[in-house]
Amino acid sequence: MEIEVIAAKRELQGTGASRRLRHAGKVPGIVYGGTAAPVQIELDHNTLYHALRKESFHAAVLTLNLDGAKESVLLRDSQWHPFKQQVLHVDFQRIDKNQKIHVKVPLHFLNAEVAPGVKTGGGKPHHIVTELDVQCLPGSLPEFIEVDMGNLEVGHSIHANDLTLPAGVELVAHLQTENPAVASISAPKVGVATEEAPAAPAAPEA
Repeated sequence: MEIEVIAAKRELQGTGASRRLRHAGKVPGIVYGGTAAPVQIELDHNTLYHALRKESFHAAVLTLNLDGAKESVLLRDSQWHPFKQQVLHVDFQRIDKNQKIHVKVPLHFLNAEVAPGVKTGGGKPHHIVTELDVQCLPGSLPEFIEVDMGNLEVGHSIHANDLTLPAGVELVAHLQTENPAVASISAPKVGVATEEAPAAPAAPEA
């Protein structure tokens, strides 16, 4: 699925220009990388805001339409207002279809409700991490990676190297070495009964 981002070159720069741009319903941004020079851009705020709320927008090769010229990019950063639902700035990086990219891909957790540790053991499933760093060619980038918890017992975990990755996709080197846990099922909490304290002896009558 191709996701196209419409943008225009931004001629005016600086804090004042960016403030006026935001008041006009636009978002300042930049596209960099590759052999071309970085380009300051502007985008429609509402369109970008709704796109950023979609998981796929953060882990997909995007088509940046910049004044009619198209190129492949990745979203690399977005800055938000501290308390308003407002995007302040966005960064895109150009990519080459023949060079591997390094991207965080979201995890989708499946079948936790039928796992033995939950269904018969009464345990509680935990999602320890929700995304992993992978590397691949742009054409092999998955929208997400599945984590099948269907066989997990209480006290057991699934680790990064246990996952079945799509063809052409591999974990970055440090994750392969560290092999962190990504999901687990913890034992059910057991209440501890406490004995009632003995009543204090009655005071002798005077």
